[in-house]
Amino acid sequence: MTNPDNAVVVTGIGLVTALGVGSDVHRAALTSGSVSPRDISDSENFAPYTVFPLPEIDWSQQIPRRGDQRQMENWQRLGVFAAGMALDDAGFKDDLEACATMDMIVAAGGGERDIAVDTLIVEESRKRNDRDVLLNEKLTTELRPTLFLAQLSNLLAGNISIVHKVTGSSRTLMGEEGAGISAIETAHARITAGQSTHCLVGGAFVAERYDMILLLEAIQGLAKGGLEPFWDQNGDAAGMNLGTAGAFLVLESRAHAEARGAHIYASLDGALGDRGSRDEGKLEQRLSRLCDETGAAAGSPETLVFCGASGFPGLSGRERAFLQTRYPDAPLRSYGALFGHSLEAQFITGLALASLALDESSPIKPMAPGVDAEMPEAAKSAIVTTIGHARGEGVARLSKLS
Repeated sequence: MTNPDNAVVVTGIGLVTALGVGSDVHRAALTSGSVSPRDISDSENFAPYTVFPLPEIDWSQQIPRRGDQRQMENWQRLGVFAAGMALDDAGFKDDLEACATMDMIVAAGGGERDIAVDTLIVEESRKRNDRDVLLNEKLTTELRPTLFLAQLSNLLAGNISIVHKVTGSSRTLMGEEGAGISAIETAHARITAGQSTHCLVGGAFVAERYDMILLLEAIQGLAKGGLEPFWDQNGDAAGMNLGTAGAFLVLESRAHAEARGAHIYASLDGALGDRGSRDEGKLEQRLSRLCDETGAAAGSPETLVFCGASGFPGLSGRERAFLQTRYPDAPLRSYGALFGHSLEAQFITGLALASLALDESSPIKPMAPGVDAEMPEAAKSAIVTTIGHARGEGVARLSKLS
């Protein structure tokens, strides 16, 4: 039996999306329902694709040294910024002793690429059939060796350590949506087992990247032709709209949080991920098991379901259908409809939104108008799902602290 002192709670939230910077702007949007995806998306600069761009940010608020800012790419700046916000929110920012013993788990992508070289390879490949030879030629003659030093995925964690002095254990996970799921699952498991008392966990993704648009268009995953309704009349999605997000959480054992008088947003009761074949109903079987094992066995009107559907055609429809069948009485919130899809940061963004929702005394408004049901009252528990566009599934259950 789990020691109740090791129950996992959320005490710090650092969240940046196209909507803006910080918990207050997101909390206001959740409860007012006044924000439309069209207000915060860009369907022109990357046409025919729609992205949810980086909002205006004063980087110096969390990264005071200009030299530190200059040597990071935008996705690293965003992650370091969001991590600093989470530490501030939890009351750890100036506690050097606590930061020195804080575990850190980061979900990271592969860094931004040399767009000029990618463009050259694509253009040249249109003229030749020996594309494997072409690729080797360009990789040996066009890439700068120093480029890779700035692309290392664990540099996000390294920069957080440098800027915010978080110097306990450090783990960086890669693998798109699965990385964010595994980061939360690992942090939850360590705290529950008594191996950690406080942990900084999160990820960051910038949508305004031609390289990511190219990769996802290559598998026919992106929506085209402007910002369409996220869900169509058949219950499926039209494609992914990439969304910028920097999302970090401070997770603590309940005993550690209460001993220092921390504000607790919610209890993270369970978080699990898995991956495997999605054929012949195996996806739904796996999701059902994850729901059972995280304690998300049943829903009610007081349970809010944050559906992290990517928008990938077919797959997202299966996620929504599963949730509607599993939790017929629980209102659904498709947060990708309002914030876009943020790959490594998607699951963690959903957890941040769910934590804010459970800290509220007001119902959370629909995110996909005409599809999401209204809530009769404020949520008392929440379920967060994310199905990776290619692989990986995750489920988490949160509840109001009693």
